Amino acid sequence: MTARFAWHDDLEAGAFPADAYNELLARLPMFTPFNRLSWLRAMARHLRPGQTLHVLIAWRDERLVLCLPLLHCRERRIGLSFPVVRHLGYPLADCIMLAVEPEQEAVLMDALPRIRRALPHALLQLDEILPAAASDAGLTAWGRRGSFRWENRLSCLAPEHRVCAKDRDEPAGDVRYKLRRARKRSAAIGAAPRRARPDAGAMDALLARLCAVEQSSWKGAQDIGIFASDNARAITEALRALAAEDRVRAVLLEREGRCISYRLGLLEQGRLYDYSLAFMPAYAALGCGRLLLDEWIRWGLDEGWQWIDASRVRRSRSSHQLRERMSGQVEHRRWRFYSRRPSGLAFGLAYGVWQLWRRHVRRSE
Repeated sequence: MTARFAWHDDLEAGAFPADAYNELLARLPMFTPFNRLSWLRAMARHLRPGQTLHVLIAWRDERLVLCLPLLHCRERRIGLSFPVVRHLGYPLADCIMLAVEPEQEAVLMDALPRIRRALPHALLQLDEILPAAASDAGLTAWGRRGSFRWENRLSCLAPEHRVCAKDRDEPAGDVRYKLRRARKRSAAIGAAPRRARPDAGAMDALLARLCAVEQSSWKGAQDIGIFASDNARAITEALRALAAEDRVRAVLLEREGRCISYRLGLLEQGRLYDYSLAFMPAYAALGCGRLLLDEWIRWGLDEGWQWIDASRVRRSRSSHQLRERMSGQVEHRRWRFYSRRPSGLAFGLAYGVWQLWRRHVRRSE
């Protein structure tokens, strides 16, 4: 049976089949908070200059089987401006599952020519994609059948910890002594962890406290945190919407009523995504992050969470403290497709030359 495709230009109620989209998410093997309509709508309301939203959906009978919310914009690379297509939420979404129903890879395959016609581009890039059978097969077909050049690359291996009864005991090895030291130092200055489970009404006050910590940290100095100037409005609205759905958790280290460090997490289907961390520089020696990570695990035991997920880490030289206690790792993939348009050919060739040059430099080091 042939799928019926359609385009939408927004995600708001009345203009978009929200109930059908939520039903589609429920059929995915593992969707994330960044797939939720509340998150996507907040991102769509705060597009950056030059970005436009285009949502491709596909139906089989009355069942929604595909939804791709895409951004079309121009980006500067190698000194030139190229048209680029990305998934809505970039770069604030740490990991996403493509909203394609299992065993519907043919529908995803058929989506590419429609994207090409509606959104002419040099590069189509999908970042932090979690592997799934339908999306992997369909995206591979995109590369083999329709691209001048394409790449499926590991972007990160995010550590995860399986929450289990054993976590009620102290961890073994160096982690035990590091935690004891962190607790002792915190107690010496009267600092203690506190859990926060905000609703929409309490979210703004919590965000103000978290933002103050981030702004005082190295992230604030470099304007690169989640509350950085380019991100603040979108992230505030997105987190407020997720809090209304009881998806936001935070653990704070407080001293004399003041937050000196925090970890912010998003909870989805028993998996807590450790989304953001910051601490005040004056308290860097306390071991705040490790202490708050242990609080995540203990909270998970109390509430029946199944996993603590690092959400996203650097591809190399990651120092995320969850590595000390990880049970496994989650792959995130980056898919890049260079079109056969003149701009795609130029962009793809330039990228290939740059890769060769980078390999040569690495070998010579």
